Amino acid sequence: MSETPSSTSSGQEWPLWEVFVRSRRGLAHTHAGSLHAPDAELALRNARDLYTRRGEGVSLWVVPSAAITASSPDEKDPFFEPSADKPYRHPTFYEIPEGVKHL
Repeated sequence: MSETPSSTSSGQEWPLWEVFVRSRRGLAHTHAGSLHAPDAELALRNARDLYTRRGEGVSLWVVPSAAITASSPDEKDPFFEPSADKPYRHPTFYEIPEGVKHL
């Protein structure tokens, strides 16, 4: 059996990590992709090599995929419906003062 980069010599699968990159011009981290690595340190190093080759990143996050809990796109209507009855959360009810930027 040949060894692949996503497994150990004993045949165990390495965990999957999600990679988030903050670009030089960005204010937030965005999902860049996924990779397999045996631990967080190696996941971070591999993410640097894979997702910031051109020097565009200033910060990286790696998160074990198993630690992420997400809503299902199939349940978007019932899941997000409660927010529809809170119109005060929308900025249409507020006047923006003169001179306020980036709001």
